[in-house]
Amino acid sequence: MGKTRSSSPSLPLRWWRRTLVLVFIGFVAVTFTVWGRITLTRDHMVEVLRLNEELINLQNLLEDLKNYLRDLGLSIQLSDRVSEPAKESIGQDDPTNFWRREQVKDAMIHAWSSYEKYAWGQDELQPQTKNGIDTFGGLGATIVDCLDTLFIMGLDEQFQRAREWVANSLDFNKNYEASVFETTIRVLGGLLSTYDLSSDKVFLEKAQDIADRLLPAWNTPSGIPYNRINLAYGNANNPGWTGGNSVLADSGTEQLEFIALSQRTRDPKYQKKVENVIKELRRTFPLDGLLPVYINPHTGATSSSIYTFGAMGDSFYEYLLKAWIQGNKTEAVKHYREMWETSMEGLKSLIRRTTPSSFAYICEKNGRFLSDKMDELACFAPGMLALASYDYGPGEAEKYLSLAEELAWTCYNFYQSTPMKLAGENYFFSAGQDMSVDTSWNILRPETIESLFYLWRITGNKTYQEWGWNIFQAFEKNSRIETGYVGHKNVNTGIKDNMMQSFFLAETLKYLYLLFSPPSVIPLDEWVFNTEAHPFRIVTRHDHEENFGALGQQKPQVLTKTLQTGYS
Repeated sequence: MGKTRSSSPSLPLRWWRRTLVLVFIGFVAVTFTVWGRITLTRDHMVEVLRLNEELINLQNLLEDLKNYLRDLGLSIQLSDRVSEPAKESIGQDDPTNFWRREQVKDAMIHAWSSYEKYAWGQDELQPQTKNGIDTFGGLGATIVDCLDTLFIMGLDEQFQRAREWVANSLDFNKNYEASVFETTIRVLGGLLSTYDLSSDKVFLEKAQDIADRLLPAWNTPSGIPYNRINLAYGNANNPGWTGGNSVLADSGTEQLEFIALSQRTRDPKYQKKVENVIKELRRTFPLDGLLPVYINPHTGATSSSIYTFGAMGDSFYEYLLKAWIQGNKTEAVKHYREMWETSMEGLKSLIRRTTPSSFAYICEKNGRFLSDKMDELACFAPGMLALASYDYGPGEAEKYLSLAEELAWTCYNFYQSTPMKLAGENYFFSAGQDMSVDTSWNILRPETIESLFYLWRITGNKTYQEWGWNIFQAFEKNSRIETGYVGHKNVNTGIKDNMMQSFFLAETLKYLYLLFSPPSVIPLDEWVFNTEAHPFRIVTRHDHEENFGALGQQKPQVLTKTLQTGYS
């Protein structure tokens, strides 16, 4: 027996060939079965999803068989792709949603093709002048920011071109003073998310490269990072307009990315840096959980400044919740949830309602005085509250979900209250006047769409899909031009700007696509989104034990196959 195994692989090879034939026949049979169910109604959806799961399992088994034969020195070409008609039927939950997804995908193709034609390799596209601009030091921000959007939408050809650019042209050795925050959420976040989706190590290697260049920003006496750093030389500082202080959101919105990187590289240094920030802030965390937007990086003390859930404060509170979710809500990350719940008591103290329509809004606070002003950026809050609501008991859960729905209605009316049905940057609320736009530009922001996505996922209420569709139609009517998408300098007059923000493709269009996709696409019990809409896999964390590298050896086959074959 030993001699047979050492001299010839013919017996196991014959067995594997027979098995391969049977599996392939089964694969073809299931494919044709799914294909034949294109016209099924919603009553048959469970059966379609079951067949989809069987198809995915067969594809994974085929992949294992091909790997085995490859190890034996054989090369057998088999197609594991599903035909286009089958793609349409797999997971087709609703004809209207399917059609709307296709419209959003068309918008993504238009935006991406315009970027490829006029600004390839540069950070962002200026559509009206048909040229690119390096707003982030020449890191190809639109490419890196949009990798996972292309992947999730199944735009394979575009994704492969973007992947080749990352592998061969993306260079971080730039004598450029980068924003630690923006580079983390867009570039590091985009690379890590795409690695989690694709298992392609080129993205992880690039992620580690940029993270290593950002890491010296945390070398301060308090551990609170500087907010700017030279990518080539590692010199870090804060901008002059902050008076030497670090900004709350810029300093407290790197936890998800750096924790994820430590887990995937088995190197704890990244996680330690960002968790030291939370330890420092927790040491003197106020009873209402609200922090001013300026923090001294030398002492860790907060400086007198505004308290806000809008610009410069927003994502700090978001990441307290999401770091808890990222760790799978275990005891090891319980302190994140506790800090977040404390901060929500502070948020509730800032809620006011207008007359005559009773729109709920989140005030800003300066000292003891409240300002009746709310940024569109703060429209992430309804989604955050909805996401957290089902981890409360029944009574509290209903209260937080009700508040989320009230705030979402206000944010939706930020759009509906202007002539173009596009939201301004921020709003004031005056007695008897409900809301009035203050800063009147619109730069294609995603926050309201993000909250509608979460509310639809949590409640199943199709109203949120309708609101999202109305906003998308306003973008199509007013922001789409022949060479891409543009924002507006004034939502009252319709004067256009000359910028297609990378987050329009990375966040706004991604959340719109997911708003019309089944919940099985990036399920919220398996993935957590960073503040730039980049999904990371949830990894359970335990006390005194970190799962460093746990994902580095896992290929997310089922999800990858679902995304590639489930939606055309």
